[in-house]
Amino acid sequence: MTVNPITTGRIQSAIALASSKTGVDFDYLLGQAKLESGLNANAKAGTSSASGLYQFIEQSWLSVVKKHGAEHGMAWAANSIGQSSSGRLSVGDAGTKAAILALRNDPNAASLMAAEYASDNKASLEGTLNRPASGTDLYMAHFMGLGGATKFLKTMQANPQASGAALFPAAARANHNVFYDSNNQPRTLSAIYDRFADKLGGAAAGASATATPANYAAQALELGGDMNGSTVITGNNESADDALAWATTAMGRFTGKTTQAAVNVLRPTPDTARLAYMMLARLGG
Repeated sequence: MTVNPITTGRIQSAIALASSKTGVDFDYLLGQAKLESGLNANAKAGTSSASGLYQFIEQSWLSVVKKHGAEHGMAWAANSIGQSSSGRLSVGDAGTKAAILALRNDPNAASLMAAEYASDNKASLEGTLNRPASGTDLYMAHFMGLGGATKFLKTMQANPQASGAALFPAAARANHNVFYDSNNQPRTLSAIYDRFADKLGGAAAGASATATPANYAAQALELGGDMNGSTVITGNNESADDALAWATTAMGRFTGKTTQAAVNVLRPTPDTARLAYMMLARLGG
């Protein structure tokens, strides 16, 4: 399916905004979305309940919305999600459940929840593995769930040549091309991990060739409406042109391509918060 360039611009603007609001790396979020859905917000998996830009399955989506939805203007959704004694999440009203699950197809909601999910997984994985979590580690947590990724990564540390299909038979049945090679031989944990690393890196590099946070900060402002330079969008009497100039300069510092040691990818700075404010204001958020 070909995604309309204007739609793609709005999607990538949403990813830039999520990165700015949460501090999670823009390139990781963009690469993940490209790999998961090809930047198609309406993508639907044929073998599971996964849907949307980041292909969240139902339980994972309900979990992250329940935990973080209220922080991002979705308190109505978070408050509607209940949890049983077994830990299963549910929504009592069918219409409300449908509306919450449909948020997976909203680029803004999906990007924000993907960023929060990555942030939570990073903290948990680093605490368990006693090392920094890479983008590939985070993608494994998205693909397999936090529990599955933790099991995978800990086992790989001890025995990288172990069979992935033997360790995760159900996942292997649902994702044959991930766990088996072209000769139908089971891949080792190390081979599976390296394959994900290559795919994620390739997706991020391909997206970054034509996309930067500054570009999509600009699009977020431009797509909101008139850019005549007179519209005040911040409390400091800055015009859209002022904000765009600042965004283009500031966002270049958060791509990882320049030295910015003080920026923690999981902790927004006043600059990123200010950019998020400007983008939201211009979009009418």
